[in-house]
Amino acid sequence: MGNTVAREDFEWVYTDEPHATRRKEILAKHPEIKALMKPDYNLIWVVTLMVLAQWIAFYLVKDLDWKWVMFWAYVFGSCISHSMTLAIHEISHNSAFGNCKSMWNRWFGIFANLPLGLPYSISFKRYHMDHHRYLGGDGIDVDIPTDFEGWFFCTRFRKFIWIVLQPFFYAIRPLCINPKPISRLEIINLLAQLSFDVVIYYYLGVKSVFYMLAGSILGLGLHPISGHFIAEHYMFLKGHETYSYYGPLNLLTFNVGYHNEHHDFPSIPGKSLPLVKKIAAEYYDNLPQYNSWIKVLYDFVMDDTISPYSRMKRKLKGDVKQD
Repeated sequence: MGNTVAREDFEWVYTDEPHATRRKEILAKHPEIKALMKPDYNLIWVVTLMVLAQWIAFYLVKDLDWKWVMFWAYVFGSCISHSMTLAIHEISHNSAFGNCKSMWNRWFGIFANLPLGLPYSISFKRYHMDHHRYLGGDGIDVDIPTDFEGWFFCTRFRKFIWIVLQPFFYAIRPLCINPKPISRLEIINLLAQLSFDVVIYYYLGVKSVFYMLAGSILGLGLHPISGHFIAEHYMFLKGHETYSYYGPLNLLTFNVGYHNEHHDFPSIPGKSLPLVKKIAAEYYDNLPQYNSWIKVLYDFVMDDTISPYSRMKRKLKGDVKQD
């Protein structure tokens, strides 16, 4: 339990991120993929049904014993909440209404955010675009852990705690690495969320509010779906920066597991990423891949050569344009 991992710093690389280059190669060979770069209007109805499902759940748990509130928060609420964060991820790429209606996507993201209990959508959009443009960029990409995380969470027990506390680190990391002035839309997101939370508390009570917040925190922490946080970019194999997952949990996560495909074509909705893989199979079939997010979590904790330091990091050159 107390073994310390060998890695003591990030894997610094001096090459550009690989996805832009591969995108050009694939489009030159398979131009038909451009036809997939269009909105997924079904996302609107799926997200709306998910929000309604959580509203119904808020009502159903309001008079339950606390043990059952906690049970349903983990078994059901956590799955819906984590899935909703990935719906917000889709919306951040304008997949619901398309690039020509970007503000419609922002408002819809605020709506999708409501059952999470904490404001998330607008800030996520601002930082996530940096992650795509400047993958691994030092001081820009807040998906990269801080030096403290890499230094401190270096034993099996501490790595386990790090996984449990993932929601905390994803919330606080932008303030440590790349703080941005708060925007008007972030203020609107905050006020809308606080108003919604107050309404839920006033009409349904504290148990419904607890179910909402606990589901979000538990779903983003020690949960099978949370394996995607580590599976996407943590370097289990030296030299490979992004990894895809092709297991069944993609059905609950808008195909976020197709992560090489997503970074290659961020304008293609998750629904169509399996088709990207099928069309350009020669580019994806031989890349390292996963079939179990649970095994990713287990291996991350138990492998003494893997830690939060197991990420590629690069110094950025030239002008950096952020949202």
